[in-house]
Amino acid sequence: MTELRDGAVLRSARPGDEEGILACIQALADYEREPDAVDNTAAMLTDTLFGDDPRAFAFVVEGPDRGIRAIAIWFLTYSTWTGRHGIWLEDLFVVDEHRGSGYGRALIASLARVCVDRGYSRLEWTVLDWNAPAIGFYRSLSAEPMDGWTTQRL
Repeated sequence: MTELRDGAVLRSARPGDEEGILACIQALADYEREPDAVDNTAAMLTDTLFGDDPRAFAFVVEGPDRGIRAIAIWFLTYSTWTGRHGIWLEDLFVVDEHRGSGYGRALIASLARVCVDRGYSRLEWTVLDWNAPAIGFYRSLSAEPMDGWTTQRL
């Protein structure tokens, strides 16, 4: 657990966080202009994050009021080229009124720390090409676009 400057804490998600995480996922979908795309439920998050064999993980920023203010949802990848695992950041979201509080930077730093501590070779994610605020934020962290690669989905 990491204490942040305004009384909030950054920590691993735990049972009981599902509704707050889901609210952030829905707010992210709304922001990304896909308000009807979320089929996830609190029960599904319970199984995914806290079941017998979790395959996805989450960090949250919890405010002094116990509300979830930001999330990072991630899972492991594997690179055949490096022979090591990495982290795929599926969602990074900070609730609107808390943007600029350093939560996004703290969440990315916590994931980078996991990579270093575990010997992972990469921390990767995608960003929508129209999302200038997010792109600017990622550039401020020295993240670089992977030109020449296009995400595919089946």
